[in-house]
Amino acid sequence: MPHLTDGLNFISKLTPLRVLNALQVVGSYVLSKTTGRARHWGHPISISLEPTTSCNLRCPECPSGLRSFTRPTGMLEAALFRQTIDQLHRRLLYLIFYFQGEPYLHRHFLELVAYASAKGLYTATSTNAHYLDDDTARRTVVSGLDRLIISIDGTTQETYAAYRVGGKLAKVLEGTRNVVKWKKMLKSKTPHIMFQFLVVRPNEHQLDDVQQLAQELGVDEVVFKTAQIYDYAQGSPLIPTIDYYSRYRNEGNGRYSVKNKLLNHCWKMWHSCVVTWDGLVVPCCFDKDAEYRQGDLKQQTFAQVWRGPAYRQFRQSLLRGRAEIEMCRNCTEGTKVWA
Repeated sequence: MPHLTDGLNFISKLTPLRVLNALQVVGSYVLSKTTGRARHWGHPISISLEPTTSCNLRCPECPSGLRSFTRPTGMLEAALFRQTIDQLHRRLLYLIFYFQGEPYLHRHFLELVAYASAKGLYTATSTNAHYLDDDTARRTVVSGLDRLIISIDGTTQETYAAYRVGGKLAKVLEGTRNVVKWKKMLKSKTPHIMFQFLVVRPNEHQLDDVQQLAQELGVDEVVFKTAQIYDYAQGSPLIPTIDYYSRYRNEGNGRYSVKNKLLNHCWKMWHSCVVTWDGLVVPCCFDKDAEYRQGDLKQQTFAQVWRGPAYRQFRQSLLRGRAEIEMCRNCTEGTKVWA
């Protein structure tokens, strides 16, 4: 039932213009892949917008957690956010308030959510749930947020903290209970609450446990996510022993390789992009340090970036040879649609 409710809510955001835009994007992608020549019609179907790069945790495979960014840390300005949404909302369908960092560290985060929700966008965010006190949980429900993804990578403190370094599982559970409570009290169908479980070796024995925990708390859905490991070639204590949940293949000689073939196309380059807190447009969530920036929304309109020569050349380079692009070599995402 929660899946159906969420699906119907998502469908309710569709408008004739958003449907037409999606058809244009799909059509241009299929034609580009078929001909080997990059073409693009339409505007993004979804974007990720970064509220902040700041984070309270120190997760070992996260640039925010490692404090390893070369780009500056900061908070998304409301004016830049509104300017971006005002340019895109008529064709845009899905807005993800997340890239790096913890969104709830942004003091006005829920005001940004409310602005986007008022434009009829399907809104989502991902959080470590350490800041979902009672009042924040209430305001989260009131904001109109459609999907709340809560990272919970263990069902005991020891297992949880093996990856979520510095985190407290008790805070995550408290925050979850608060949101579930306010959904009921306000008789709200949103947000759709998801537990996201990043499967790594220290927690892979708790897959059944987290599903049971979610059911007990009233969480709508559990999603298991595979982990990106930066230095995977020699192996890592985080790579799961359960092959299904590993992005990497054990070659049997102490070395590992990415399982998926690097196909020379990527759906994400046609239907979505990421905007950093300071207005840089980057191709996808694998470009965590904004190395492949395509433009700057403080100096250009979104349309100038999206249809600009830099983006056109980048899409063409993917069709020519995806392995030429460093960030694409450790990516298992872009091959999943239309492969």
